[in-house]
Amino acid sequence: MSESVSLSDLQPQHPYFVGIDSDGCAFPSMEVKHKECFIPEIVRHFGLQPISKYAREAAEFVNLYSQMRGANRFPALMKVMDLLAERPEVQRSPVTVPPLRALRAWAEHAPSLANPELMDAVRDSNDSELRRVLDWSTAVNSSIARMVQGVPPFPGVETILQELQNRADAIVVSATPSEALRREWAEHRLDGYVRAIAGQEVGSKSEMLQQAAGGRYAAGHVLMIGDAPGDWRAARSIDALFFPIAPGREEGSWQQLQEEGLRRFFDGSFAGAYEDALLEEFQAILPEDPPWAVQEVAP
Repeated sequence: MSESVSLSDLQPQHPYFVGIDSDGCAFPSMEVKHKECFIPEIVRHFGLQPISKYAREAAEFVNLYSQMRGANRFPALMKVMDLLAERPEVQRSPVTVPPLRALRAWAEHAPSLANPELMDAVRDSNDSELRRVLDWSTAVNSSIARMVQGVPPFPGVETILQELQNRADAIVVSATPSEALRREWAEHRLDGYVRAIAGQEVGSKSEMLQQAAGGRYAAGHVLMIGDAPGDWRAARSIDALFFPIAPGREEGSWQQLQEEGLRRFFDGSFAGAYEDALLEEFQAILPEDPPWAVQEVAP
C-alpha cells in the first residue's frame, strides 16, 4: 500500500473494485471511540457538564444508533447540538447550547471537513468558536490515540481481505482521520491487503469512490462495504453495489459476505433481489428520530 498516491492516480489492477469502511465496519471501534473519546470531550469543551446525561444520549444516538451513524465528526457535532437545543429538559437547564453558527458556515464551503482545513480557517478568521471546535477535535484525536489500542477487526475481515487481494482493487474509505486509520490497519497487519487508506482529509466518501473507481470499472464490478446509511449513499453516488455490515450483527454480516456475498459479487448475481433484501433489513435497524422524541409524541 502506498500512502502518497492519490486516489485519482490509482490505476486498476483487477476488473473489480471494493471500498471498505473502517470504524464500526471492519473494526468494532465505534463504541469505544465515541463513548470514551468523542463524548467526554464534547462535554468538557462545550461546557455541558450540567446536562451531560442528555449530551451523552444525543451524541450516542447521532453517531451510533441513527441514520447519521458514521457521519463526519463536524456535521455530527452540529446535529448533537441541534438535538440538545430541542429537549425541554435542556431548555430548563442553566446551559446555553452553542448554536455553532461559525462551524456551520465553514462546513458549507470547506474543501474537506477535516482538521487541516479547520486550522486554516481558525488562522484566517481568529474565530473563537472555530478555535473551540478545533481544540475539541484535536483532543478527540489525542484521546483516541491513547485509548484505542488492541481492538482487532471483526472475525472474517482478514479472510475477506485475503480473498479480495488477487481479485479486486480494495481501498479503505472512511470519515476517520487518515493517521488513525493507518495506525489501526497497520497495528493488525491489514494495511498490506489494500491499495490505499483514505480518511476524512481526502474528502467525502462519495468523492473518494468517484476518484478511485468512477468510470474505471464495468457496471456491477464496484462494491462498497459499510455499516452506515452514508456508506450506502456514497455507493449509490457512483452506481456501485452495497453490502451492509449491520450494526449489532456485524459478525453475522461478515460471515454472510464470506459465504455468499462475495460469490454473488463476482458471478454477477448480487444486484437485484439479493441486494434489495440486504438493504431492506439494514435500513430497518437505524431510526431517523431519537427515542425521546418518539416518546414525546406518543398518544
